[in-house]
Parts: sequence; C-alpha cells; structure tokens
Amino acid sequence: MKKDRLYLYTFLAISALFLVIAAVSVNYFIRISAHQFLDTQLQSSKGEAKTLAALVGQQFEQDISKEKVIENVQEVIESTDREAGFLTVFDWSGKEICHPDKTQLGQPVAEDQSKLNSMDEEWNAEDFYALLKNRSDQDPPSEIIYLIPVPNSDWIVSAHANTAVLRSQIKHMRAKFYVAFLIISLIAVVGCVLALRFLSSLYERQMEDQNQRLESEVFNLAKLNADLSLYQQKVSEQPVPEVAEITTDKGKKRILTYSRNEILPVSTEQIAYIFTENTVTYVVDLEGKQSIANNSLDELFTGLDPHFFYRANRQVIVAISAIRRILKYGNNQLKIQVAPDSSFDIIISKNKAAEFKSWLNS
Repeated sequence: MKKDRLYLYTFLAISALFLVIAAVSVNYFIRISAHQFLDTQLQSSKGEAKTLAALVGQQFEQDISKEKVIENVQEVIESTDREAGFLTVFDWSGKEICHPDKTQLGQPVAEDQSKLNSMDEEWNAEDFYALLKNRSDQDPPSEIIYLIPVPNSDWIVSAHANTAVLRSQIKHMRAKFYVAFLIISLIAVVGCVLALRFLSSLYERQMEDQNQRLESEVFNLAKLNADLSLYQQKVSEQPVPEVAEITTDKGKKRILTYSRNEILPVSTEQIAYIFTENTVTYVVDLEGKQSIANNSLDELFTGLDPHFFYRANRQVIVAISAIRRILKYGNNQLKIQVAPDSSFDIIISKNKAAEFKSWLNS
C-alpha cells in the first residue's frame, strides 16, 4: 500500500515537473522554430527577387520592349500571391507594373504595406516574427520585405511576404508543437513511473545480494590487510646485509634523481612510490621528499626488486613499505593508502586485484 502511494506521488511529481518545463520551454522552442522558418522565407524571397531583377535587366540589355518584358514577368508571377511569398514590380513613381493580382496593376504601392523606408533596410527573422504576432486581420494581407532595383531601368522588384499565410503556418506549427509535447510528456511520465517500479524492485534484489557480497568482501579485505601487515613485518625483520644481497641480484640499490640543479641518489629502500604526471617521472621517498627521474616508469620498474615494489597501474609504482591500508573501491577494485600521503588515488583495477593479493602473499 505504501509503495502504491509512493508511485502515485511520483507520477504527480513528474507530471508537475513536465508542466513546469512546458511552461518555460515550449514557447521558447516555438519562437526558435518560427525564427528559423521566417529566416528561410526571408532568404528565399530575397534570392527570388535578385534573380527576377537580374533576368529583367538582361531582357532590357537585349532591347526587348517593355511590353514584352511586362508580359513575360506577369506570366511568371501570376497567381503567386496565394503562396507564402510573392514578387511584384513597380516603377520609381510607385505604380505597380507587374503583380500576381491583375486588379492591382497600375495602382500605387500602399505606404502602409511596407515598414521599409529605403532599399538599404532589410528584415531579420526576430523583427518579422514580432510583426506577425502583432498583426491583425485589418492590416494589409502582405508586407514588402525586400526591394532591389532592376538594372538598365527605373523599375524595382519587391519581395512580399503573405502575412496571412505565414501566420496560419506558424499557428499550425505551434499546434503541432503542443500536441507533440503532450504526447511526449505522457509517454515520458508513464515510462518514468514504470521504470521507477522496475528499478525499485531490481534495486531491492540487488541490495540483498550486495549485503551478502559485502559481508564476504569485508572478511576478505580484513584478511588482505592482515597479510599486508605480516608481509611488512617480514620485510622489516630481514637483516640489512640480506636485503642488500637481494637488491644486488634482483634490483638496483639506488636511483639517480634530480631536484632543481641538485643530483640526488635515492636508495631504493627509502622509496615510497614513483608516479608519472604529464610525461614527467617523480620519485617520492618515505619522508615525503619529491624528486625527478629521467627514466620512464617502465625502465625504473625493470630495475626494482619485484618483492618490494608493485606496479599498481600505468602511472604508479608503490613500495610495500609505504602501503598503510587497502580499501575496497568501486566495482571490485582496490584503493591503496600510502604514507606519505599521495595527491592522487592509487587504484588497483579489478583485473589486477587477484595479482596484487597474490603478490602480498608471496
């Protein structure tokens, strides 16, 4: 009963969250989409106007009569005023020469039909969208959005935006956004609730299994730290001559390092760990002093005694004498705490965890 109530509250909370998101984001997405749509329309109309002006100018260069040019243009643009954009041609006196609606031929261009004051001004999508939002049914049905003169004549090609058609298209687009968002929201809310029910039941089963594994891991980790203590005790109890003999056969006695302008030979017995950072190899001794080695990590590890040094990962070599504690980390990984403390985590991957345990028991 408590779970059912929890699922109900979850459903209501997710629904409320989606409503808040809708209130904030839907209008934003609609505005962005409308801007892109109108910008495309503006660029398309501008390109069509330039093309028509160039073609008419070429006809004048070929000494084609004005009457024939008007006939050709009128044939191209006839009845296009029902589309989202259309073209007209008028002369410098403002009289319509070519118009998709033949009843407009010879009529002057209405002053309130365009917000442009000169041919140097151009619309942008944001201003155009604001104009359409504030448009009423009493306003002219079209808006001049671009003007370009025709070469070799006193004519001007004007690109019109059919505001009624554009408003209808944006309204239709807005309705699609709302319907799509409602459907997506419903699917998302139901999906979230079902996923939550599934994950909660799965989580409960995993928690039971994890508790059992945790008991086993705690026991194994305690044993691992006990093995570490025994190994460190065994190393510390070995006499110095015997250690020297081992390092002579299996590894170097010291490593040549540098600190600023000073050359520092560091005894391998005093090394706590070695790590690389930004392709530079650093050696840290048991007192926390840090110096730089010219050798790579691979070259240094080859010269060290594998009984006392372990390659934890690609970046770190750690000495048995520096290990203070071993912790469980992540998914079957191990984390080594060293003294002196390191500025980074020393992690044993799950693939090397068994090898590391075997090294401690060697």
